[in-house]
Amino acid sequence: MEKKEKAGKKQVLLFHCVESEELARKVADHSDGLIQLQSIKWRSFDDGFPNLFINNAQDIRGQHVAFLASFSSPSVIFEQLSVIYALPRLFVASFTLVLAYFPTGSFERMEEEGDVATAFTMARILSNIPISRGGPTSLVIYDIHALQERFYFGDHVLPLFETGIPLLKRRLCELPESEKVVVAFPDDGAWKRFHKLLDNFPAVVCTKVREGDKRIVRLKEGNPSGCHVVIVDDLVQSGGTLIECQKVLAANGAAKVSAYVTHAVFPKRSWERFTGNGGSDKGFTYFWITDSCPHTVKAIGNQAPFEVLSLAGSIADALQI
Repeated sequence: MEKKEKAGKKQVLLFHCVESEELARKVADHSDGLIQLQSIKWRSFDDGFPNLFINNAQDIRGQHVAFLASFSSPSVIFEQLSVIYALPRLFVASFTLVLAYFPTGSFERMEEEGDVATAFTMARILSNIPISRGGPTSLVIYDIHALQERFYFGDHVLPLFETGIPLLKRRLCELPESEKVVVAFPDDGAWKRFHKLLDNFPAVVCTKVREGDKRIVRLKEGNPSGCHVVIVDDLVQSGGTLIECQKVLAANGAAKVSAYVTHAVFPKRSWERFTGNGGSDKGFTYFWITDSCPHTVKAIGNQAPFEVLSLAGSIADALQI
């Protein structure tokens, strides 16, 4: 029975960028031997442009191939795109790109003429990945910022939109007094994205209102009093909204406040606002993140209140689709 089940699954050769190496190893460890790691020589010429070499290129012909990317900064995107565009052309049976964090997702709209919606630009670049022998590229993205961005991609890629919420739900069920957990959404956008995935928990919704030149967080609906309230959003940058939301929830009687984001972007080490005296002692009991942004996970380590919920098992499953 086990042989039949394994025979029905794909053997996948997984390439990865430098900063995703640890996550790639975890993905392979979750695959019961179905995913084998491959390597690339990431080098640069004297002028700084990439000098790349895909090892064992002839051996991947006819194989299912995947690439685990991390577009953590503009400086690494070009070298990874060069590999991403090359792999499908090596006569592979199929090609899957895993880009857990879609980095320009929050720049998806124009508010005035002249604004550049770079989320659309990135989607166009990824939509032009060459077709492999097996057809269009499968593109795996977790918790994309705006739901309408799924329509930005062209017909040459098949976007697969996954979520980290099952990892959070599993962790919440492990908590003592899990029956006292209430989920809070920091704004209407977070509610739209996640409320159906978390409808088995009572909900609190916050909102931002403008007072003069400032945008103030207010409680819109729900009752956090006496509960362990978990703020849920897709990503965090400076963390300012989460901190203001925590203050409002605590002022309205929340016994504990924690947070979850799929993408811990935290530019300029802004995660430091949540550690030390401002962390677990009087701010956030837990701050759950995934490893979609490997550079952040490496920088944070195991510092409280942070706890990493790995996407590795979910990615391993997605590569079997």
